Formats: sequence, structure tokens, C-alpha cells
Amino acid sequence: MQRIKTSERTLIFPSHPPFLQDHPFPLSHLDTDPNLHLTFRYLRAYTSTTTTTSLDPFHVISSSLSHALPHFYPLTATLRRQQTSPHRLQLWCVAGQGIPLIRATADFTLESVNFLDNPASSFLEQLVPDPGPEEGMEHPCMLQVTVFACGGFTLGAAMHHALCDGMGGTLFFNAVAELARGATRITLDPVWDRARLLGPRDPPLVDSPLIGEFLRLEKGVLPYQQSVGGVARECFHVKDECLDNFKRTLLEQSGLNFTVFEALGAYIWRAKVRASGIQADEKVKFAYSINIRRLVKPPLPGGYWGNGCVPMYVQLSAKDLIEKPVCETAELIKKSKSNVTDEYVKSYIDYQELHFADGITAGKEVSGFTDWRHLGHSTVDFGWGGPVTVLPLGRNLLGSVEPCFFLPYSTATSEKKEGFKVLVTLREAALPAFREDMKVFCNSQEQWLSHI
Repeated sequence: MQRIKTSERTLIFPSHPPFLQDHPFPLSHLDTDPNLHLTFRYLRAYTSTTTTTSLDPFHVISSSLSHALPHFYPLTATLRRQQTSPHRLQLWCVAGQGIPLIRATADFTLESVNFLDNPASSFLEQLVPDPGPEEGMEHPCMLQVTVFACGGFTLGAAMHHALCDGMGGTLFFNAVAELARGATRITLDPVWDRARLLGPRDPPLVDSPLIGEFLRLEKGVLPYQQSVGGVARECFHVKDECLDNFKRTLLEQSGLNFTVFEALGAYIWRAKVRASGIQADEKVKFAYSINIRRLVKPPLPGGYWGNGCVPMYVQLSAKDLIEKPVCETAELIKKSKSNVTDEYVKSYIDYQELHFADGITAGKEVSGFTDWRHLGHSTVDFGWGGPVTVLPLGRNLLGSVEPCFFLPYSTATSEKKEGFKVLVTLREAALPAFREDMKVFCNSQEQWLSHI
């Protein structure tokens, strides 16, 4: 029986006091987006090497974390709800605050669990802190180091999305990793300045009609309150050969070259909706994030580590999605990317300013999609080399209670190198029918030719 034992929980404080007086830190309107009022959890796995067997990962990471925190001290702060607008968050920095770091051990090796290459394994939950809503506000960043019997370890992170997105979090962990490898200072200084760089216009102006088309105003309704019953996570394997054949078929049908995200995303979205038995006239949405760091004018500075993405949606009735050829849905996803302009971003921010108190949600039946295959997670090297596996454990994404992640295989495994993994969260009752659609996609080109 695999056992994971927690032995210590300590607060890691900045190596020197980063400020003299308690103060609030302003968040941008992207940081306070209601769809980001959640703690996102993920982990990185590292293998031991001959040069690192004598090192204690907990000591290395706790020490470098302490030295990085004077630069990233808002991570030690507390999130509070504004009195005038209870659903809007603000960040308070108070002297003597730190980041909780948990030490744990596993009595089995990483190799014995295939280097955590199955993201649906239930024991993974024990490798990452899982704060409740209030603890997640009190400690918006919590970490856990779990050392395995082989000397390898995992670093689990639970970070409130109001503080940063995945790219901002990676910038922070890269700074910690630099110091762990012996650097005396970090290469890229972090930039806050969120209210100025991504604040509303004066006066605010919503000049993009797409905003009102995709977002709903439902006072009293908070994101992720949709009840779909019991949900389950399952991992599916997608081969490059199947993808190439599929994309080639869509090209022949439409004359368009689609990315993997566009083509496979369209197929999975339709399969999820069809398997879930959603009413024909119900509006369903495909939701994903677009990085705006270089899109806005002027571009955000390189050290900006706040939320730097906006959501984009494709919306159809369930009936239209199921009956349309997949190539037409993939084309809608492709075209939607061009809708994200500097004006769209400014209108999105101004919409948050004008309507936040009205309860902004993405509505029901949202399928959130994200591609983790090329996000740069592998750059975080604490001295053991980059992580061999990076996995999300997030339950919610972009207003969706049924997220879907495209994930690379672990670099430590000798099998399944071709292709990648798809981690799907879906209502339990829909899983049997969804499995059949994925089996058709992965195993039988003849079947899906008549299926799309």
C-alpha cells in the first residue's frame, strides 16, 4: 500500500523584511475577474541524480524560497474582500507573514508509479496542498515538498489565481530555482504595477460587442456554482499518427490547416456535449485563454507576473454543435483567436469595472480547454534538472467545472513518447459515451471519417 506521510509544516519568511509599513497592494481587473476566484493546484516531479543524492530538497527549496520572497513578497500577503464590493478581492501585506511549506515523504519510488505519468491517479491529491476557500485567502500561496524513497521529489503548489496565472507563477518559481542553483541574484526583476498597466479607462468604455455576447450578468450567482452531479477525471492517450490523419481530413473538407488545439478541441468539445445529454437549445461554450502580454499596447514588461491572459469563447447551441461537421467548429475556434485585440482586452477590463457588482459569470455549460504542452514549465530547475512531469490538479477553469488539459508525457518514462495525454473532467454519467468517442478517434480512422 502506497503511503505518503506529512512530517512538518512551517512558515517560510522573506530572508529580510521587504517593507516597513503594512499596506494594501492593488490588483488589476484581470486579477479580480470572478472566474479567477479559485486556488489552482499543480505539481512538478524531479528525479534524483548521482550529484544530488546527498541534498535535501526541502532544505534547498525552503532556503532559496526565503531569499526570493523579498522580490515576490505579495505571495505572503492575505486576500480580503472589499467592503464596498464583497466579491472583489484586494491584497493586504502585513509584516511577519510567510508562505506555508509542508514537508512530506513517500515510502515508494517515482518509478513504481511511472513517474506520475497518469494524471488521474487519486493519490496525486496528497502531493499538493488543498486549502479550503478561507485558508486559500489567508495563504494564497502554499507549497509542499514530498521526497520519495528513490530520492526524487515533487513540489506541489496551491496558488490563488488572483495573484498570478501560470506564466506568472513560472516566473516566480524560476527565480527560486535560480537561487537554489547558486545564483546571488535573480535575472529578471518582477514587475507589479497592475492597476496602472491593466486598469480601466476613464471613463470605462465597452466597445467590443463580443463581451456582452459571451458574459452574463447574474447578481448573486458566483462562478463554479453550476451543479452537474458527480464528476470524474480520466486520461486519454492521443497518438501523433491519429492527429495527423485527422487534421489532414479536416484540411480536405475545409481547405484550412488547423492546429492540434483547434482540431482536437473541436472534436472533444462535441463529444463532451453529446455524451452529457445537454438539451438541444442550451447554449454551450468552448472557453480558452489567450496571452495578451505582447498584444496590448504598450506591451507588458517582461517581469510582469500578474494575470496576463483574457478568456475567449466560442458559443453554439448544443444541437448546432452536435450536428455541425467538426471542421466548421474547428474553424470557429480558429477565427475566434483573431477577436482578441487590444480593444477587446480594454473592453473586457472596462466591463469588469462597470458590471462587477452585477455578478459576471460565463454562464452554464462551459467547457474550459488549455494546452500545457509548451508552457515552459520544464525550465524550473532547482539543481536536479528540469521536472520530468508537470501535472495540473485544478478542478475549475475559466468558468468551467469540467476542464480539459492537453499534457505532455513524462520525460522519464520509456513508453508512450509519441503523442500526448488529454486529461478530461466530465460528469460521471457521461463518461461511457465519451470513452466510445475517444476510442473511435484513437483507434479507427474509418469510423471517424463517417463520424465527423
